[in-house]
Amino acid sequence: MCDATKIIKEQKAGYQKLIQPNRYLITSALPYANGLKHIGHLAGAYLPADIYVRYLKAQKRDVVFVCGSDEHGTAIPIQAMKEGTTAQAIIDKYHPIMEQNFKDLGIEFDIYHRTSAPLHHETAQEFFTALNNNGDLEIKETEQYYDEETKTFLADRFIKGTCPNCGYENAYGDQCEKCGRTLSPDELINPVSTLSGKPPIKKLTKHWYLPLNKHEDFLREWILKEHAKDWRGTVVGQCKSWIDGGLLPRAVTRDLDWGVKVPLPNEEGKVLYVWFDAPIGYVSATKQWAIDNNKDWKPYWQDKETKLVHFVGKDNIVFHCIIFPVMLKLHGYIVPENVPANEFMNLEGDKMSTSRGWSIEMDDYINDWIKKENGGSQLADSLRYYLTQIAPETKDSEFTWKGFQDANNSELGSIFGNFVNRAFVLMHKLCNGKVPPLHTEEMDSKDDILVKEIENGKSKIENLIENYKFRDALFEVIELARKGNKYMQEKEPWILAKNLEQNPDAQKLIDNCLHLCLQLCANLAILINPFLPFTAKKMLYMMKVVDKMLDWDNAGKIKLLSVGYSLRAPELLFRKIEDSEIAEQMEKLKIKSQKSKDKNVENLNAEKNSAGSEPTANSQLPTLIKPEIVYDDFAKLDIKVGTITAAEKVAKADKLLKLEVDLGFEKRTIISGIALHFTPEEIVGQQVTVVTNLAPRKLKGIESNGMILTAEDASGKLHLMQPQNKVDNGSGVS
Repeated sequence: MCDATKIIKEQKAGYQKLIQPNRYLITSALPYANGLKHIGHLAGAYLPADIYVRYLKAQKRDVVFVCGSDEHGTAIPIQAMKEGTTAQAIIDKYHPIMEQNFKDLGIEFDIYHRTSAPLHHETAQEFFTALNNNGDLEIKETEQYYDEETKTFLADRFIKGTCPNCGYENAYGDQCEKCGRTLSPDELINPVSTLSGKPPIKKLTKHWYLPLNKHEDFLREWILKEHAKDWRGTVVGQCKSWIDGGLLPRAVTRDLDWGVKVPLPNEEGKVLYVWFDAPIGYVSATKQWAIDNNKDWKPYWQDKETKLVHFVGKDNIVFHCIIFPVMLKLHGYIVPENVPANEFMNLEGDKMSTSRGWSIEMDDYINDWIKKENGGSQLADSLRYYLTQIAPETKDSEFTWKGFQDANNSELGSIFGNFVNRAFVLMHKLCNGKVPPLHTEEMDSKDDILVKEIENGKSKIENLIENYKFRDALFEVIELARKGNKYMQEKEPWILAKNLEQNPDAQKLIDNCLHLCLQLCANLAILINPFLPFTAKKMLYMMKVVDKMLDWDNAGKIKLLSVGYSLRAPELLFRKIEDSEIAEQMEKLKIKSQKSKDKNVENLNAEKNSAGSEPTANSQLPTLIKPEIVYDDFAKLDIKVGTITAAEKVAKADKLLKLEVDLGFEKRTIISGIALHFTPEEIVGQQVTVVTNLAPRKLKGIESNGMILTAEDASGKLHLMQPQNKVDNGSGVS
C-alpha cells in the first residue's frame, strides 16, 4: 500500500471515529429530591436525552444513560422543615416517585441512582481526596453567618432578610423569590436565621476552594475555540460571559450536617458542597450500573474514545461547562463533547413555578391522563410529542393546553395516526389482510417519488438527531407521514377497487399503493421510536413483528414487511382529546395557582403576626425603609375607616380571624392574621382602617375583601391603626 493511500485510509478511519465514538455516556441533570418535578423539567433535560439515547441504541452503539436523585444541599432539610419531618424521610419519599414518573413517561435510564447511596459518598470523598492530595484545592478562612442560639453556621437558604433590590422582606440569602435577583447573605438588609429567628453573627470558619481562576486559559481554549461552532450559541455565550467576567475560587465544602462528610480528621460538621458532590453522582451512577451488569466503568470516564454528553437546562450551564469540566480534567477524566442545554418552557403565558402553583407536575399529568384509562401510554406519547414540538432548544417556549390538544388531534391523529389507520384498513379491505406484492413493472413516477422519500428520510432525520435538533427531526417524521397521506390520496385505491370488474389489472395498482404504504408504516415505526416509544411498540404489535424491526439499519428500506404476511387489524394510535378535558385542566391550573397564593399569604401573615412567649424574627428587626414611591403610587390605595361588627376564629387556622366590617356604604368580610393578638370579643365594636380596593383573596376557603392596617411594636405586639376620635364609617384616610 502506498503512503498516500495509507494516509487517506487513516484519515477516513479517524473521521469515522470522530462521528461515531467507541462508546457514549449520556447524563441528565440530577433532579433535587425535595418535591415533584414539572413538565418543564421533563422538556429541558430528560426527554431530549431519552430521544438521543433511544436513537443511539437503535444504531446498536455502546451507550450508557445515567441519572439519579440529588439528595443533598439545603433544599432537602428546608423541605423537611416545611413538612415537619426529617431530611432522610424527604428523599425516601420523593426519590421513588420521581423514578416512577420518568418510567411512566417513557424515560428509559440505564440506571437511576441516588446521591445518598454509600457508593456515591465513597466516590465523592475519593474525588475530593485526590484533588486535595494533588494540591488542586486551596484552604481559606472566611467569616460566615453563624446562629449562636442553634450553634450552626448558616447556609444561604437558612438566612432571610430584606431584598436590597425590591424591598421584599422574606428574601433568602441566595435569591429573592419576588424579583428573582441572585443574592448573597451579605447583601440582605437585616438578615435573620430561619432556624431561631435571631440575627446571626459573623464567625470565622475554614473551607476548601476550587481555584477556577487558574483554569481560565483551558476553558477559553476548550469552549471558546474548540467548541465555539458546534455548541449551541446560548451555551457558548453564557460561558464566555462568565470567563470574561473573571472566574473566582469556589468553595467545595460548607458547614452543614446534611451531605457527604469531608473525609479529613477533625473536620466534623463539614460536608462537600452540593454543587461539588452532585455531578460526581454521574460517576457513582456509572459505577453502580457497571456493578449491576458486570461491566468495567472506567472506560466510560477515562477513555478518550468515549463521547460524554450532558443534557441540562440553561440554569445548569455554568456547572456543567465550567466547574465540573475543571474537576474532571484535574482528576484525569474526559470532559464533555457537548452540553446541549435547553432554554426554559413557560406555561400559559407565565413562567412555570411549583411554589406559585403555576406548573403541571409530571405526577399530576400521569394521574390525570395515563392512569385513568386503559392504554394510557398513548397519552404519554402525546405529551412527549408536544414537548418535543415546542422544545426550547434555542429560546424560551410556551406550553398551552390548547396547543397540546391541537398537536394531538391535528398532527398526531389527523396526519400520523390517520395514515397508518388508512393503510391498515384498506389492506384488510382490498388485500385480504395480507401484505400485497409490489409489481415493479407497474410502478409510476408517484411510486418512485415515495420510495425516494422513504430512502432519504432516514439520513435527514439521523443528521438532525446527531446535531441535537430533535424538534426538526420530529417534524421530518411527521412530514413523511404527511407525504404518505398525499400519495394515498392521489392513488385513490378505493376508487380503483370499484372498477375491478371492468379493469382487473387495477388490482396491481392497488397492490403497489398499499405495499408501499405499509412499508412506509414500518419505516415510520422505526423513525418515530426515539420520540414516541409506546406508539412504535403498538405499531409493531399491529404488524406482528419483533423489536428487532426497530433497528436503525432497517430504516430507509422498502422490503421490511414480507409479501403475503398477515397483519393485525388496525388499532387507534391516538384518541381525540375533547374540549371539555382541556377546560377541566385550565380550571385545575387556576384553582391550584389560587391555592398557592392563599397559602403563601397565610404563611406570610403567620410569620408577621405570630407571637407567644418568644418574639418572632420580624419583631427583632428595626423599621425597614422600602423602595421610594411617588404620590401617584400612594394615591392608588383606597383607605377607609370602618367598624368591626362581628368576629370569629377561622377553623383550623390559629392565626386568622373572620371579621365583618361596616364601611358605611357596605359590610365586608375580611380575613386578618391577628388572632394571636386579639380575641373576637375584644375586637368587636373597634374602629379600624381598611385598604378597601385590594383584589379579593381566598384564605381557608373564605373570600377576604380588604386588609386591616396594624402596627407592630418592638416586642412584636400588634396594634390596630385607628382614628384618634370616632368618625363616620366610610370616612377616607389620606
